Amino acid sequence: MASGSTVALGRLSALQERVLVVLSGLKPAWTLTGGGALAGFHTKHRETRDIDLFFRGELTLGALAADAKHALEADGLTTAPLQTSSTFAQLDVRSGADTVVVDLVADPTPIAEAPVATSIANTHILVETPYQLLVNKLCALLSRSELRDLIDVRALADAGIDIDKALVDCPKQDAGFSPLTFGWSVKSLPIDRLARRLGWPDDKIAGLIAFRDQLVDQVVAAARP
Repeated sequence: MASGSTVALGRLSALQERVLVVLSGLKPAWTLTGGGALAGFHTKHRETRDIDLFFRGELTLGALAADAKHALEADGLTTAPLQTSSTFAQLDVRSGADTVVVDLVADPTPIAEAPVATSIANTHILVETPYQLLVNKLCALLSRSELRDLIDVRALADAGIDIDKALVDCPKQDAGFSPLTFGWSVKSLPIDRLARRLGWPDDKIAGLIAFRDQLVDQVVAAARP
């Protein structure tokens, strides 16, 4: 059966799932992380415009970007490179009016928890665990101001993933991570301004601000001797 016959998985689009299936044969194996892992396999609290495929333990992508492009085009998809470097490649992938951006990343950074092999359309891919995603998102909040990271942390916390435990693993993954620095960075996140640009109502903004303040208090409390 052609991979083009796949259907939407979780909150991934049919095209996003198709891309995962087509690229499942790349070697070395990649791990689906970020919004794709959340939308397709875990919390499913939001959709995603791109899918992030990390080649764990790899220093460079080598021929992987070219291999991915060839596999996608052989399956009838249209691709165009958006960015390319030795460790990062970004492809615009299209099927008719549907489009998805695929990020390929070589990442030698040690992680806290190994990904899990997951079945998808008669094949298997590696998917980041919710716990590892929480560690990733906490580290991301230290260095960038994006509402989706805080929203994702709240969804993972609501799913019962242990924030206090993740805070222990964050410095092992990001040497610049400390609870106090994290607290300052997250407290500085301009939630109101960013959310109003997206047209959020007042109660939704207030809810995320309340979670942010609770998270900062929890992080600071965990840092106390």
